[in-house]
Amino acid sequence: MRKFLFKHIDNSGLIVFRIIFGLLCFLEAVGAIFTGWVKRTLIDPEFTFSFIGFEWLQPLPGQWMYIYYIVMGIFGLFIMLGFKYRFSMLMFALMWTATYLMQKSSYNNHYYLLVLLSFIMVIMPANRYASIDVKLKPKLKTISMPSWCKWVFVLQLFILYTYASIAKLYPDWLDTSVIAILMKGKASYPVVGELLQQKSIHYILAYGGILFDGLIIPLLLFKPTRKYAFFASIFFHLFNSFIFQIGIFPYMSLAFSLFFFQPKTIRNLFLKKKPLYNAEEVNTPKYAPILITLFSIYFLIQIALPLRHHFIEDNVLWTEEGHRLSWRMMLRAKSGRTTYSIINAETNAKIPIKLNDYLTKKQQRGAKTKPDIIWQFAQHLKQKFSEKGISIKVYVKTFVSVNGKPAKQLIDPDVDIANEKWHHFKHHNWLLPSNQN
Repeated sequence: MRKFLFKHIDNSGLIVFRIIFGLLCFLEAVGAIFTGWVKRTLIDPEFTFSFIGFEWLQPLPGQWMYIYYIVMGIFGLFIMLGFKYRFSMLMFALMWTATYLMQKSSYNNHYYLLVLLSFIMVIMPANRYASIDVKLKPKLKTISMPSWCKWVFVLQLFILYTYASIAKLYPDWLDTSVIAILMKGKASYPVVGELLQQKSIHYILAYGGILFDGLIIPLLLFKPTRKYAFFASIFFHLFNSFIFQIGIFPYMSLAFSLFFFQPKTIRNLFLKKKPLYNAEEVNTPKYAPILITLFSIYFLIQIALPLRHHFIEDNVLWTEEGHRLSWRMMLRAKSGRTTYSIINAETNAKIPIKLNDYLTKKQQRGAKTKPDIIWQFAQHLKQKFSEKGISIKVYVKTFVSVNGKPAKQLIDPDVDIANEKWHHFKHHNWLLPSNQN
């Protein structure tokens, strides 16, 4: 195993990936400003729904989040250029992770992937060629890397795509109900809008998605099918980029192909002046046991997290317990109507509130259908009223529809949500069962 992991191979793929990765990090940061995402998600809200346990992590006040994202974009450029690479990569990883954890109204699996990749890239020797660091310090220059640098990416992608494929194997996806709902919002698209409403297209997208996610990594690894898989990837990811407008992820996914093609091909396309590494050197460093242990733990966690919902009561599509960090991408559509009743704990008098006074429209959508956000909003209200010296109870009556099905009551209306505890790996009894009549 050590011989396989620490055998040196040509590093052309990693070098080119660093350049593309840095550019995409820059575009993600700058794009978030110019599309208004930073304003809508981090500046306009009174507070943000952070990941539970990270409530202390809130956006900077005023317009400072613009500066924050500009600095992130600069670090992205430094990564692309290979300037102060490890510092720049670490700072981007920390800053991106902070923005990921401080809000989940715009939750996206791709944001989570960028968190993981950013920290993986910190330890990669990705600045050892075609970088400013090498210009400043020529001793850094090398044309090879340990084999594990490639296989870390391959294994991460295999886990991601495999779980994404398996998660689609449920009735509402297989009968194309979910696809139909997703495509309904695309009816106004020029040229393809009407086509996307066809049932036959829904079946192609539903089953094509399962097959693509389940087979793409093995097909890229297998030389006879590699080119065909790559062309399929181009179509698949560009389609997703146009239809779903999911930022840099489709282009990053295409960049991952660099780790599957022969180094000679990558070199001839992008680094024509770079010598090709052909040796068979195996160099096992002293820190090899630590590295193997850390990555073993990391990948065990990556394998375990998407399985946790199987050990929690009821359907994850209903409760959302175990939904996040599990590669469950675009699997369901939810809508709901919700009423929050605020009761003075001392006088039992009802206190009227308006959601518009506390939440943006986007936040309100989450506060109507997602149990964790509903719970967090109840905690926020409790804190707000306690600052006024008022102790309150919060009761929630919410009816939720999953994938267009008839709405059912999600939360026990007789439970004071504000005084319930949150459990990360345990079912919450105040969630009503999904199979109720």
